Amino acid sequence: PYPMTPPNDHPGDSLAMPGSPSAPSPWTPGESRPLLPTRVFTVTARTFTHPRRGTRKEFFVIEAPDWGIALPVTAAGELVLVQQYRFGIAQLSWELPGGVIERGEDPTAAVVRELAEETGYAGHAARVLGVVHPNPAIFANRCHIILIEDVAPRSQVAWDADEELMLVRRPIDTVLAAARAGRITHALMLNALFLLEPWWREHAPACTGSAPIRTGV
Repeated sequence: PYPMTPPNDHPGDSLAMPGSPSAPSPWTPGESRPLLPTRVFTVTARTFTHPRRGTRKEFFVIEAPDWGIALPVTAAGELVLVQQYRFGIAQLSWELPGGVIERGEDPTAAVVRELAEETGYAGHAARVLGVVHPNPAIFANRCHIILIEDVAPRSQVAWDADEELMLVRRPIDTVLAAARAGRITHALMLNALFLLEPWWREHAPACTGSAPIRTGV
């Protein structure tokens, strides 16, 4: 039900070293059959053919909608974080706001919406910092990382039935240190913070002050 990401978004890979062996051959995707549809993703069996060997095999692929993560930065140089229970690890997890991008929805608009629903915060100058593949071994979707500047409380939260979040605001350097110390373990959140840090190093002098609102990271 969800389109697969093109196999190579960046032709002419600058990471390949001169004189290195030729790149692996991209397999040719073929037919796909659903094995296990759920309300959040569909497990499919998809046929791929190797272009040189002619090998034809079936691989499992998880098809899911794209996801979005907000990097909500306040005028004081803080990040808005949430803590919530995650059933996969059966633990609480420190995360950035975000969620599912609906079919046909603009990724930036979707993340702005998710930020408002989860935290009541809104800002301006929302823009894409990066797009990543969450786990290209089995997932076909992408995750869009959106920077939103000068966020502040603007509305009431609109949580889903099973959502229960604790909201905190922490200086960006504090959050980066917590990530390096292993206190933030969600891989996509670490990816987002990795993309944020260069922007923050450039803009940090313009941001001063701090206003934590609850116990946090």
